[in-house]
Amino acid sequence: MSDRIADIYGTRTPHSRGTVWPARVDQYLDEGVREGDVDRWVQSACLLCSNGCGVDIAVRDGRMVGVRGRATDVVNHGRLGPKGLYGSTPWASAGDRLTRPLVREGGRLVETDWQTAMDRIVHRSTSLLEEKGPLSHGFYTSGQLFLEEYYALAVIGKAGLGTPHMDGNTRLCTATSAAAFKESFGADGQPGSYTDIEHCDAIFLYGHNMPETQTVLWARILDRTRAEDPPRIVCVDPRRTLVALEAERTGGVHLAPRAGTNLALMNGLTRELFANEWVDDAWVGAHTIGVDDLRQVVEPCTPEHVAAVCGVDADDLRRAARIFGESDNVLSTVLQGFYQSHQATAASVAVHNLHLLRAMIGRPGAGVLQMNGQPTAQNNRECGADGDLPGFRNWDNPRHVQELAAAWDVDPMVIPHWAPPTHAMQIFSYVETGSIEFLWISATNPAVSMPESARIRRILGGEQCFVVVQDLFLTETAELADVVLPAAGWGEKTGCFTNVNRTVHLSEKAVDPPGEARSDLDIFVMYADAMGFTTSSGRPLIEWRTPEEAFDAWKAVTGGRPVDYTGLSYDKLRGPTGIPWPVNDEHPDGTDRLYADGVFPTDTDYCETYGHDLATGGTVTETEHRALRPAGRAFLKGAPYTPPHEEPSADYPLRYTTGRTVYHFHTRTKTGRSGDLNRAAPDAWVEISPTDADDRGIAEGDWVRVESPRGAIEVCARVGDVMQGAVFAPFHYGHYEPSAKDGGGGHDDADHRLANELTMTVWDPVSKQPTFKTAACQVTRLRAGDAPAPAPTTTASAPAVDRGPRRRPVPTSGGGATSSTVLTDIPSYPLDPSREDH
Repeated sequence: MSDRIADIYGTRTPHSRGTVWPARVDQYLDEGVREGDVDRWVQSACLLCSNGCGVDIAVRDGRMVGVRGRATDVVNHGRLGPKGLYGSTPWASAGDRLTRPLVREGGRLVETDWQTAMDRIVHRSTSLLEEKGPLSHGFYTSGQLFLEEYYALAVIGKAGLGTPHMDGNTRLCTATSAAAFKESFGADGQPGSYTDIEHCDAIFLYGHNMPETQTVLWARILDRTRAEDPPRIVCVDPRRTLVALEAERTGGVHLAPRAGTNLALMNGLTRELFANEWVDDAWVGAHTIGVDDLRQVVEPCTPEHVAAVCGVDADDLRRAARIFGESDNVLSTVLQGFYQSHQATAASVAVHNLHLLRAMIGRPGAGVLQMNGQPTAQNNRECGADGDLPGFRNWDNPRHVQELAAAWDVDPMVIPHWAPPTHAMQIFSYVETGSIEFLWISATNPAVSMPESARIRRILGGEQCFVVVQDLFLTETAELADVVLPAAGWGEKTGCFTNVNRTVHLSEKAVDPPGEARSDLDIFVMYADAMGFTTSSGRPLIEWRTPEEAFDAWKAVTGGRPVDYTGLSYDKLRGPTGIPWPVNDEHPDGTDRLYADGVFPTDTDYCETYGHDLATGGTVTETEHRALRPAGRAFLKGAPYTPPHEEPSADYPLRYTTGRTVYHFHTRTKTGRSGDLNRAAPDAWVEISPTDADDRGIAEGDWVRVESPRGAIEVCARVGDVMQGAVFAPFHYGHYEPSAKDGGGGHDDADHRLANELTMTVWDPVSKQPTFKTAACQVTRLRAGDAPAPAPTTTASAPAVDRGPRRRPVPTSGGGATSSTVLTDIPSYPLDPSREDH
């Protein structure tokens, strides 16, 4: 038996460079359920982080009662993390599931039937279309639906209604990933592979607390760093995370820049490559554009200059650059510490620049993983339920729009391409001012997750907009809606989703949803039918009635595009493992990594975007792009560092940043209903450095008030391993309180713990991703606490004085996870004819 709350990563299986990661099957069953009691195991993949681990769902008596990892899957080789083990199934049978539609009557939400609820939605929708047109409608979706559902929503919004106001909470977590790929390589799509971990000799993690955000991927790295020939780790993070500790252990470097100074650090690293002649000039000349301009941008960024701006040691910067410059194969990973910070796209593109300068892309061990924050964020980007066109097509290319119009049998002018698509931050501003009067929110909780959350609650609760919410529970957002639709969740419906490294999984329906809940696909189709959307030929716009029919319609529009699914089918995905796209005649068994030939999708007639100025967000025109004659070459782009929007002041002398904990996902809609996970991290807290705590008379567990110019929270203090001058808060906690049996924290005033009360309504000029990492704040002691802060001690949130053995914060009760180690090769799945990297 293994307690995977205390032992987050499970048993180590070290292995040498170039060998297959050994399999280890992790399994969890509800208390009282034995393996022999399981009626059947149903194929799926985990939906509680962006890693996309292959999993089987245990079903007994029509209920999901546990999960096990799939040993044959290329993503996880059988492993699951704490969220996947303990959080995958308990929410499904929670007593507060939504089982019937709700409508607002006399200021209260009351139960009704589906026909009444949909009639109310359709009446408001058609009235607004007649009076004000499609710009009155907006859609805000998730990173947690299935591919088929995103595609249905994209067709409804873009071809049925014709509104540009479509985006998702992927804007909060992964928009910069997509933007950076487009700027450097011409189109979205993860170039690297998880298998690069097995081949690299150095791993750089930029703003990526992988031990808490993708636990199985971190276990994969640990199994290399604990071998006899470990890669060196370089950590860029203002907190002393487990990544930082592993960097110290492997002879790497921990760089802890001040929040908001990432681009200054990256410019310094780039300059060091030039200064020390660690550049593959021949490859750069043949495969890139812009090297001279980049060299000019970074030239002033000496190590001493970077040290002054970022607060890092100049020699540490030199040492990190030397590791990158002298290693044969480097893997880089990037996440929210870059995406949600100042100059996000420019800093993320700078990671690509390092790899391009050293020709480290497209081969085993030399790759980039611009990670996602949510499990199906990649599908949102691919299918166009956000601000993109399906199939990575270019809004500004009339031929691309015509391709979709032909596929959908609609007039090209119906598809909104006459202006840039509306990003999430602008959508809520339009709702606030009454320009958007109909907002449909699916599977997300912006009342907690959006910046400046008090403003978002005012917007959603106002009379100026009709709000529809479809979800599993009455979330903080659903409480403000005019109509609430009960949705089926993971395991209660069938569909595909694609993880960070492009691996497509099929998730089969295991059980029926409770009561009258319906799948998101069925809900969208019901709306399209009721609205009477038709094609130019008079046929129903959406004729699909099953997930597989929707999948077939989707893959038909991907042919010839970078995100090519034409060689995939449900039957093929029922094999031993997920399969990474593109999958087509040329790559019938999938593609492990992109750009092995050094050719990028940058041609003017093919690319997904003509690009932007990284400093201002100004667009590059088609004429300007064509004049560059990219012809399959990647772009080297740079921008000078500028200070963040809000710097510390006399009133607000500290830098506030938000983030995640290993035990919760998003706003705890699912993980908060797992007793094991909720007991491990039951309530909100803030982390402050020992020096800053001493200056304010704050001791571990004291109640403090954290205040910015926008709002305040009152929580317990963890005196932890953040850098001096910084304050960290987890963003997961809204006012939802689990019951005592689920490990509820019993907070007296839960509305005063929303971390996003303090964050700013500002966003990156290119990706439009909001900035959660660079607010100014003050921390004031309120009163003594009666216990340590409710922060875990097993993670980066451990007390600063506790760097000994990790320990479980709260004993668990109930079921337990079992873990067995199977030292065997994964059955070969020929993604690469040479199979050298599997």
